[in-house]
Amino acid sequence: MQHLVSPVGIVRSCFKEKFAIPRQPHLAPAARGVLELLPPFDQGEAVQGLEQVSHVWLLFLFHQALEDKPRLKVRPPRLGGNQAVGVFSTRATHRPNGIGQSVVRLERVEPGRLHLSGIDLLDGTPVLDIKPYVPYADSVADARNDMADAPPPLITVDWQDDALRLARQHALRLSEPLVELIEQCLAQDPRPAYQQPQPERRYGARFWDLDVHWHYPEPGHIRVLDMQMAQGTA
Repeated sequence: MQHLVSPVGIVRSCFKEKFAIPRQPHLAPAARGVLELLPPFDQGEAVQGLEQVSHVWLLFLFHQALEDKPRLKVRPPRLGGNQAVGVFSTRATHRPNGIGQSVVRLERVEPGRLHLSGIDLLDGTPVLDIKPYVPYADSVADARNDMADAPPPLITVDWQDDALRLARQHALRLSEPLVELIEQCLAQDPRPAYQQPQPERRYGARFWDLDVHWHYPEPGHIRVLDMQMAQGTA
């Protein structure tokens, strides 16, 4: 039996590409976005009462990872990307129906728009449903997950002087905590765990409308090198 579902809204996110997105929500509190609700849910009635809630569950589609053939096993980044386990034991993006879930902070409620932070969602993500987070029911004190029992360890992030100066200027232009966003995301080390980066290799990702570049001057250490306006956004 098949059931058709339609998005209730689309996320406008600080993350314009998949690389460097935190692998779980709340790991980058400075990651912000807006959920734009679609008709008929863009009316005030649909979000009435939501101002009493600090966090919401978002059920969404991994719209850039949809596959025709389901996978029974996946290689999650948490295990280094080279160990396969059953798909239902992970939160990998390769889902049987492409469905993901995240708990995010609800910063502000407007008719047709929810302002969010602590997100791990790509720009353009279709949201299928929104549900209020219920602390007494959704937080299980004795829960365990032996594969992911703690947040990933953070690595050191520092800046070239010019890059930090530019980031502060763009943060004022965007009215967003850009420096914090970049530091929080890069501190989780976005590179695949099996790679051994050389100091001369440059990495890059897009945050808001900026292409940000960095390298690893030594293991466990990232230095932000520069940033520039992304093509087509100036």
